[in-house]
Amino acid sequence: MRQGLRVLGVAIRTERAVFAMAALASAVYGGMTVASAWALGWATQNVVLPAFDRGQTAAGALWTAALLIIGTALLKAIGVAGRRILAGVVQYRMQARSRRDVTKQYLRLPLSWHHRHPTGQLLSNASADAEAAWAPLAPLPMAVGVLVMLFTAAVAMVFTDLVLALVGFLIFPAIAVLNLIYQRRLSPLATRAQQLRAEVSEIAHESFDGALVVKTLGREELETDRFRRRAHELRDANIAVGRVRGLFDPMLEALPTIGVLLVLAVGALRLSTGAIDSGDLVQVAYLFTLLAFPIRALGWVLAELPRSVVGWQRVQAVLDAEGSMEYGDSSMTPSGPAELKVAGVSYAYGEAEVLHDVTFDVPQGRTVALVGPTGSGKSTLVQLLVRLVDPAAGQVLLDGVDVRDLPYGAIADSAALVPQQTFLFDDTVRGNIALGLDTGDEDVWAALRLAQADGFVGRLGDGLDTRVGERGASLSGGQRQRLALARAVVRRPRLLILDDATSSVDPQVEAKILHGLRDTAEASTVVVVAYRMATIALADEVVYLDHGRVVDRGTHEELLVRCLGYRNLVTAYEREEAERAAIDLSLAEDAEEEEEEVSA
Repeated sequence: MRQGLRVLGVAIRTERAVFAMAALASAVYGGMTVASAWALGWATQNVVLPAFDRGQTAAGALWTAALLIIGTALLKAIGVAGRRILAGVVQYRMQARSRRDVTKQYLRLPLSWHHRHPTGQLLSNASADAEAAWAPLAPLPMAVGVLVMLFTAAVAMVFTDLVLALVGFLIFPAIAVLNLIYQRRLSPLATRAQQLRAEVSEIAHESFDGALVVKTLGREELETDRFRRRAHELRDANIAVGRVRGLFDPMLEALPTIGVLLVLAVGALRLSTGAIDSGDLVQVAYLFTLLAFPIRALGWVLAELPRSVVGWQRVQAVLDAEGSMEYGDSSMTPSGPAELKVAGVSYAYGEAEVLHDVTFDVPQGRTVALVGPTGSGKSTLVQLLVRLVDPAAGQVLLDGVDVRDLPYGAIADSAALVPQQTFLFDDTVRGNIALGLDTGDEDVWAALRLAQADGFVGRLGDGLDTRVGERGASLSGGQRQRLALARAVVRRPRLLILDDATSSVDPQVEAKILHGLRDTAEASTVVVVAYRMATIALADEVVYLDHGRVVDRGTHEELLVRCLGYRNLVTAYEREEAERAAIDLSLAEDAEEEEEEVSA
C-alpha cells in the first residue's frame, strides 16, 4: 500500500495542475451527488407528500424541486465529464513519459548492458509495465472526489438524524476490514500475473525473431507448446485475479445495501414515534444507496495498486540501471581520413577475457585487415573502436584523442560501422540509406554506386522508393549488405569499419567495393574484418589476432611467410580444395589401373 501510494504521489506531483482540475471536477460530482439526495428529500417533503395529503401541490414548490433536481444532475454530469477526461490526460501523459524515459535509457545504456537483458523483457518494460504502473490514475480522481462525497454525506446524515447516521456508520468498519482482506488476497496474484505478461512477451519475441531457425529446424510445434504453456499460466493467473474480484465485489456492494436496510428498519421506528419526518428518512436512505459507488471507486484504485507497484518497480529497474557512458569535450581533426590507434586494450565478458593488451595503429587513409580464427575477439574489438563498449584497460584513440574524452555524437559523426548482421528497416531504399540524414538523391545514388548496389536498386520496381520489407526480407543477403554499406558511406565517414560486411558478396564485387573506397576523392581510413584471401590481399596491412592477442602484423605476403597460424587460416580453403583434387586424382588413377587390369 505504501509503495502504491508513493507511485501515485509521483504522478500527482508531476501532473499537479491537471490532476488538481480532475480532482476538482470529481469533487463537484461528489458534492452534487449528495446534493441530489438533499434535493430528493426536499422534493419528497415539500412536493410529493403535500400532493398525497391535499391532492395538489404548489406550482412554485414544483418548479423549485425540478430546478434543484435538474441543476444538480447537470453539474454532476459536468463533473463526470471533466473527471474522466482529465484523469485520462494524467494517465496517458504519465504512460507516455515513462515510455520515453525507458527508451532514452535503452539508447543511453552501453551495449554490454543490453547483452544481459532479453529483448522481450525490454519490450515489456516499455509497454505493459509502463501501462500497469499508471493504471490507478484513471479512477484516482474519482476516488478523491468520492472522499469529498463520503465526508459530505456523513455530515449531511449527522445533521439530518444522528441516530440513523450512527446506525449507518456501523457498516464502515466492516467495509474497511473486507477491503483489507481483499487487497492481501489480490496483491500476490496481481504481481504474478504482471510478471507472466513479461515472460509471455519474451517467448513471443524470441519465437518471432527466430522464425527462420524455428521453421528450418522444424521447431514450430515445440515453440507453440512453449508459448502455450506460459500463456496458459498467464490465463490461470488472470482467472485467479478475476476469481478474487468476483468473490469480493458482490460483498463490497452488498454491505452498503445492508446499511440501507438497517437505516430503513430503524428509521421506520423513529418515523412512527415522530422523531423524524418522511423527508429525513428518504434523504438518509438515499445517501446510503449512493455509498456503494464511492466505496467501489476506492476499491478500483486499491485493486490496481499491486499491478502498479510491480510495473513501477520494473520500469525503475531500467531507469536506475548503471553503466552509462561519460563524455568529454575534446575535439578531433575536422576533415580528412582519421588516424586510429589502439593502445594496450583489454576487455572481458564477465570472467572471460576476450582481448588482452591489444596494440596497433592505422595511419590516415590506410586499409588494415583484422584477421583471426573464430572467437579471437575481432567483433569485440570493432565495437571498442566505435565505443559501443569501453575497454577494461587501455585506450582507443582517434586523431590522438581518447574516444572517452570526445563529446556525445562525435564518434558517430566521424566513424561508421557496418556490422556482420545487416539490419534494414521496413522502409524504402532511400529511407534505409539516408536514415534521417538530410541528403539528396544524388548523394544516395553516389553511395549506392560505391557499394556496387546502384544496378539492382535501379531494377527495383520503384527504385529508391521501393520498400524492402521487415529486416529487408525482399532482398538477398548480398543486396542487404550492399545497402548497409551505402548507408555507412553516404555519411562520408573519416573511419569506416567493416565487420565481415561483404561476406555475402562475390569476390569480384567485393574487390570493386574496396577499390572504390580507396580511390574516392573523400577516402576513409578503413578497418576490415576479413576471412577471404582475396579481401585480405587488398589491405595495406594485416593484424593477426589469436586468443584475444595480436600475434603478428605486417603485409599479407609477410605474414604468409613468417606466421604459421596465419598461413594455415587464410590458406585453409585452398588447401582443402587441393586435398580434394588430390583425392579425386588418386581415385581416377585407381579406377584407370583397375580398368587396365580387367582389359589385360
